[in-house]
Amino acid sequence: MTRIALLLPLLMLIAPAQASEPNRPVAHVDLARYAGTWYEQAHLPMFFQRKCARDTVAQYTLRSDGRIDVVNRCTQTDGTVREARGVARRVGDSTSQLKVRFAPEWLGFLPFVWGDYWIVGLDDGYRWAMVGSPGRDYLWILSRERVLDVDTRNRLVERARSMGYPVGKLVFTPQG
Repeated sequence: MTRIALLLPLLMLIAPAQASEPNRPVAHVDLARYAGTWYEQAHLPMFFQRKCARDTVAQYTLRSDGRIDVVNRCTQTDGTVREARGVARRVGDSTSQLKVRFAPEWLGFLPFVWGDYWIVGLDDGYRWAMVGSPGRDYLWILSRERVLDVDTRNRLVERARSMGYPVGKLVFTPQG
């Protein structure tokens, strides 16, 4: 009994926090309004962004076939600009639940080259967005402005926390 009493507080510290808000895509996104330039404000660490130091930008362009061209750019730690080109597609009829591929087109038939891209938060005026994933492995806070005001950014971080994202690991992106 004493061991259980000693272990219980430790288990409570390492147990994941319960989400008080569901982690799911927003109901609808007008993809024509969503298209354009987004400035990354923060992200959960990802291997493909490990060398990005600042000025991370995503550019989305609607295609005539219904897909979306994706171009991500960042300035790396050595000062060079890195660019990744991909494509996004809708999942079923959803406009807020997408799959994104950065692998070559000829590998597009493989399901594992497509990553989840859920728009889990979106400002009514399309001034900011939060992009996540079902397993809460990915999270990006994006803004139409280079620098999102601190109050809004803090509200979004708290909202992501309430959705169960590990916001303690967020990397905040300097924008020049």
